[in-house]
Amino acid sequence: MKTDIGIDVRVPTKDCEDENCPFHGRLPVRGQILEGVVVSDRAAKTVVVLRSYLKKVRKYERYEKRRSKIHAHNPPCINARRGDVVKIAECRPLIGRRQ
Repeated sequence: MKTDIGIDVRVPTKDCEDENCPFHGRLPVRGQILEGVVVSDRAAKTVVVLRSYLKKVRKYERYEKRRSKIHAHNPPCINARRGDVVKIAECRPLIGRRQ
């Protein structure tokens, strides 16, 4: 089990046998680190994270609200539920659209 994956997050107390888990498996994390709210946890080992952000509109010199949904892997040791605020990190492609 790794105690440090390169991100300032708490290490889960549960153990898991998932090889795509950054703490107990062999998955390295790198790239962007995003924060969002879990809006769906119905798929197996997958959550949908809603991320809200501001984008500048140059013409009007104002900001507009935008949001995006990101599919993320949810290993059994983390087990994020709907409504949880989570940090997700970029990694290599796992399957289809999941990060």
